[in-house]
Amino acid sequence: MRLLSSSAALLVLALAAPGAGAQDSAARVDYARAEQLLPWNATTRVTGDAVDPTWYPDGDRFWYRNKTRQGADYVLVDPARNTRGLLFDNARLAAAMTVAIDTSYDPSRLPFQRFEFADDGKNTRVIEFTATRKRWSCDIVAYACTARDTSASDVPYVLSPDLKWQAFVHKHNVYVRPRAACALPSPTRARGPVASVDTTAAPAPVAPAAGCDSTQLTTDGVEDWSYGLGAPRPQQLLKPQPRRPGIRWSPDSRRLAVARTDERKVGRMYYVSSTTQRPRMFSQPYALPGDTIVPLPEVYVIDVASKAVTKAKIAPRPNQMQLTGSARDSVWGERSDKVYVSYLTRGSKSAYLAEVDAATGESRVIARDTSKTYVEISQRDPVSWYVTKDGREAIWWSERDGWAHLYRYRADGTVINQITRGPWAVGAVQHVDEASRTIYFTARGREAGRNPYYAHLYRVGFDGTGLELVTKEDADHRIEFAPSGRYFVDAYSGIGQAPVSVLRRADGRLVRALEEADVSQLADIGWRPATPFTVKARDGVTDLHGVIYLPPALDSTKRYPVLDNIYPGPQVGSVGAWTFKGGGEAFALAELGFVVVQLDHMGTPHRSKAFHDSYYGNFGDNGLPDHITALKQLAVRYPFMDLDRVGIFGHSGGGFASTDAILRYPDFFKVAVSGAGNHDNRSYNIYWAEKYQGLMQRDSARKTDNFEGSANATMARSLRGRLLLMHGDMDDNVHPAMTMQVVDALIKANRSFDLVIATNRPHSLNEPYFIRRRWDYFVEHLMGATPPRDYEIVRPTGAAGGEEGQQGPEEWEEAVEVWGEW
Repeated sequence: MRLLSSSAALLVLALAAPGAGAQDSAARVDYARAEQLLPWNATTRVTGDAVDPTWYPDGDRFWYRNKTRQGADYVLVDPARNTRGLLFDNARLAAAMTVAIDTSYDPSRLPFQRFEFADDGKNTRVIEFTATRKRWSCDIVAYACTARDTSASDVPYVLSPDLKWQAFVHKHNVYVRPRAACALPSPTRARGPVASVDTTAAPAPVAPAAGCDSTQLTTDGVEDWSYGLGAPRPQQLLKPQPRRPGIRWSPDSRRLAVARTDERKVGRMYYVSSTTQRPRMFSQPYALPGDTIVPLPEVYVIDVASKAVTKAKIAPRPNQMQLTGSARDSVWGERSDKVYVSYLTRGSKSAYLAEVDAATGESRVIARDTSKTYVEISQRDPVSWYVTKDGREAIWWSERDGWAHLYRYRADGTVINQITRGPWAVGAVQHVDEASRTIYFTARGREAGRNPYYAHLYRVGFDGTGLELVTKEDADHRIEFAPSGRYFVDAYSGIGQAPVSVLRRADGRLVRALEEADVSQLADIGWRPATPFTVKARDGVTDLHGVIYLPPALDSTKRYPVLDNIYPGPQVGSVGAWTFKGGGEAFALAELGFVVVQLDHMGTPHRSKAFHDSYYGNFGDNGLPDHITALKQLAVRYPFMDLDRVGIFGHSGGGFASTDAILRYPDFFKVAVSGAGNHDNRSYNIYWAEKYQGLMQRDSARKTDNFEGSANATMARSLRGRLLLMHGDMDDNVHPAMTMQVVDALIKANRSFDLVIATNRPHSLNEPYFIRRRWDYFVEHLMGATPPRDYEIVRPTGAAGGEEGQQGPEEWEEAVEVWGEW
């Protein structure tokens, strides 16, 4: 901290004197200043930075919510006419809402961020949304609103393409009913691939399936083997809400593709909520490395008219399965006779794209990949496979030549040609124009002299000719194509470069500017951009990239403690998204007087396959040798970095890595704060643990296995520094048992440590209390100062905020993409 970073001797004298209260007050000022840089506060000081288009169903028009200094506006853009204007008048809409329920609404802060057009998108005069516990319907031409109370018993459904039928799940089975006779109060229309289903809430008591001429299509659905819904997670049971099922209609509205996972005999994890007078116990199926019984994902095709249920005959047996590709409706073939599915075998050793005959369930493999380590279908990007409308060709993303590239297949599984090649990595297919035989995709690392993590949009012919860079700006580009493919929204930024959003034609020509972010209000409170850097890896040859955050009032003649903010991957790096960073805990800690570093070490994605594989099978590595060598290089560049005072912190995988760091390298890391760490991956889910460590191999003679050497509990006796462990007792991603195992080992080793158990909390601990405890710990034990007692960080009601890479983005978190985890 600016005031707290003075010498420890002076601080001791000050605290011992009658003026100690003044010192606490000064520390509170420092904390208050740092608090303004947390995401939920910093984001309010940036305007025009987020353009997330929602495309109209009838063409290329779209709307988006634009942040302003007064609040937010809703903007309508018509690319064909090249017009931009307000979708509705905030003041008139707020007045209409006020009249409807006699409650005042602020025009600058309307109580919703997203809405749907009425009549399933056809009536663009009326918007529908949920706000203040009511379901609203507002005419934005006449400015008249109606509102009704919402109900937890609303049944989420999936609407058929012809808008005539609603498919839903009741008591584990699939039903349909005519839409015209059964207008449910809170419709949830499927948008995009089935992977977009909401997995954040559990089934509440639902309305009876009877009535509205409901028709039951399946009869054998049971608990833990339900159609369309996997077993609810404990957090979903603790706070029940309806879930939308994993159902996809065929284009002709005659059939359904339904996800189903058999978890009946899978071992369970147990959780106890202890905040009530009589504690409550919850459980969920949860397969661990080495288990012989694991979830079995399946897909069924249901004929609505005949009620015939056909199971897809897919081989080899899938361990994870997905119904989503590069096209918005990639599940079904255009003629409604084929279903396309991608899947992984256990340990992610092989990946497949298969075509399933909707009538017989017979399947054939179109594309495949295998690896001695693990196979990816994408690297933190949308899954990239595409089958042409005639079903004769497929585009497939693969790292088979050591880099992520695109390949073209015939439907019989033979490769026609490699589409892209070279020492750079394809991110994801964004759009395919079959008429011109052109593929639009993002890629990283192709442009010399640019940050290899910045994504650009390219286009190329099916045959690999005509490769062209579409987005020329040296920045990271986030692309959203219109359904027609004629236009796309390009939002580009850099670590220190504020976002700019524009509308382009498919060939990259500018149609119009949309928004340019204004960060002047951030600068007004002392914010300064983070700085990207490049260092050498542990091998002394490989370039590594990261971001450093410096104290705003830095005095180069002083020495500053260093904090390493780590997320080890392998599925994402410590930096997270390589986009503009305008706020976050790293900024706040820098404000308190720390130098904060985030590094994407070897073993993280978006580079070569060899780079990503660098510590496969050795979880204990966690990239830590790269972090140590990087910090030493940075200390030469920035002599004010005090490498005698290095702390480390992270959450989830970062919690695992930070504890690993202080135990494995006690001479270098002096203080660690570890949140919700997966400290022993024998207790973590198979989808992540087996993928990156390998299938479990037990050594009966030595009574060990290939996971044990990476378990933090085995190194408990090495603890010499200060360690704070935090974990939520209802964490249904990383079970709290993993932290308890470390606690048990530390007690047996007679080592002192600190522990915070977060009651009724899930995996994420991104709450003010836990952030403050982390600050206090580093201020006291690394800076040698006294933090303000019980300082309260206030998070505005309803505020969003979080940092990618800090909240445990393991594949278990991405349950919406993995049927075995629903």
